[in-house]
Amino acid sequence: MSLLDVSRRTVLQWVAVQAAAASVDRSVAAAAPKPAPPNVVFLLADDVGYGDLACLGNPVIKTPNLDAMHADSVRLTDFHVSPTCSPSRASLMTGRYCNSTGVWHTVMGRSLLDPSNVTLAECFKSSGYATGIYGKWHLGDNYPCRPIDHHFDESIVCGGGGVQQTPDYFGNDDRDDAYLHNGSFEKYLGFSTNIFFDRAMDFMGRAHQGRQPFFCYLATPAAHDPVWALESDTAPYVGVPGLQNPGFYGMIANIDANLGRLKQFLAARGLLENTILIYAGDNGGLDGIHVFNAGMRGAKASPYEGGHRVPCFISWPAGGLAGGRDVSTLTAHIDLLPTLADLCQLKNKGHRVDGKSLRPLLEGKESQGKPRVLVVDSQRLEHLVKWKDAAVMTQQWRLVSPTITGDPSRIELYDIIQDPGQTTNIAARHPEIVQSLKAEYEAWWKQTSALADQYVRITLGSDRENPSRLDCMDWHGGGAEQVWNQTQIRTAPAANGFWAVHISRPGRYRFQLRRWPAEVDLPINAPFRDLLPNMEKTPGAAISANRAQLTIGTINQSKAIQPDDKYAEFVVTLPQGPAELRTAFHGADGTERGAYYVYVERLPEPQV
Repeated sequence: MSLLDVSRRTVLQWVAVQAAAASVDRSVAAAAPKPAPPNVVFLLADDVGYGDLACLGNPVIKTPNLDAMHADSVRLTDFHVSPTCSPSRASLMTGRYCNSTGVWHTVMGRSLLDPSNVTLAECFKSSGYATGIYGKWHLGDNYPCRPIDHHFDESIVCGGGGVQQTPDYFGNDDRDDAYLHNGSFEKYLGFSTNIFFDRAMDFMGRAHQGRQPFFCYLATPAAHDPVWALESDTAPYVGVPGLQNPGFYGMIANIDANLGRLKQFLAARGLLENTILIYAGDNGGLDGIHVFNAGMRGAKASPYEGGHRVPCFISWPAGGLAGGRDVSTLTAHIDLLPTLADLCQLKNKGHRVDGKSLRPLLEGKESQGKPRVLVVDSQRLEHLVKWKDAAVMTQQWRLVSPTITGDPSRIELYDIIQDPGQTTNIAARHPEIVQSLKAEYEAWWKQTSALADQYVRITLGSDRENPSRLDCMDWHGGGAEQVWNQTQIRTAPAANGFWAVHISRPGRYRFQLRRWPAEVDLPINAPFRDLLPNMEKTPGAAISANRAQLTIGTINQSKAIQPDDKYAEFVVTLPQGPAELRTAFHGADGTERGAYYVYVERLPEPQV
């Protein structure tokens, strides 16, 4: 045998050994169990600002469970949301700037999430997760904008943006209330925040028992108005200087106690290690800012830092997100969807997402790249106004336009590193920075204002929701007289507007026009004397309406109102398609007010 043959045999033997080893490696890898996908619990507190937690410097409030989470989480210390709740929630759910989603206000039909958006729930559901929401949605109470229309398997939420807003069950007062369970009101016994945590843990337990990973969105209505909490939670904060209502801190204390219960629940079932737990606020602080605001300027609804910089803690022990570490890089609500899609390896990662995955940041691997620019604004109007209450942000700079009219000549510039309290406007010293950030805003505005002149329409007559219960919080054209809470319903302002609707199919529709919702069951003109001992002290006013009017499409009908009528009913035949629905109760003295509640039902086709 030649030396060449020996060499060739040696090579072939080596190749065979390597192939066999690779085959063994592949077999071992195939036999190894896939790591279980992480569960996700997203706790979002309402109106709880950066300065409202002990771990972030508040000298008064006691938040031991949030403090413990803070100590063992990755903390995003420069994390921003929109300055008010519905816009923030739209961005958190979609990874997109809120104005692009159809949501830039909390009322006026501008809190309805356009159904074309892909939500976190849809991303998780498409990857085999059970999905549940408990507490507050505030992105639409009618089809096609409800949580169950956006791929939540289970939804137990208050109506509208919180307790005692017009879509909420009339007379709710945070205790023994009725909430919307998958679109229908059901009664629950107990304090509101406790109930939402209880129902969320029940959902998680059922998913775990069924061997299904879960995404639980636990968005508490607390600590939003009306400010009321259990006496045991409120008592420690009575008499705190600067705190107008001790119930505000009481509500936060109750959230904190429930977080402790939640972590015990997860730990007892062996779920805590492989659960991504997120805590964040939905906008800047409110009642607590006069006690402590972490040195920031502004509050909820403000374009200054105190309006939109909030806490964000993320823990996932099994994924290495633990031990306590600050990340000071500029981040925002639009980043959470792509981050969770990356961490959980979701099949559906959304579309047209404006945010970026923070996974490298969270894992300490972020390299320096192009400085990031983020924009938030506070519209709170029916129609978008350019430059209104806007903030253009980089790691160092804040370009602020604090104007209601959107006047770009009143631009302010702050070096947020040197001047975190935004006390000194230095726009005149840095015209080149101002122009650069103005150009960034112009590009952002062009990108996000496409829906400015369009309506997100409520669908009537769909098999998904029939009948539908409309309320005046979603009126368009109501202007400054928008009626959005139950105190206003009691006082009966002479205000009106219209609903932007879509008739799902042609046919006969029944409309019941009401001043009081069906659960109150009082005549249109009757007062309502039922005061709520915990919060509502406003008696209901009598009115003197004598004629009701319905206008939709080409139909304009009216009828007399009798003294004992609880509603005015109209049955009309409608074509399919978009329409504006307007109602009115006319008084003998010439006053006009819209029907605050309208129940619409597509009637069965007559049998031939």
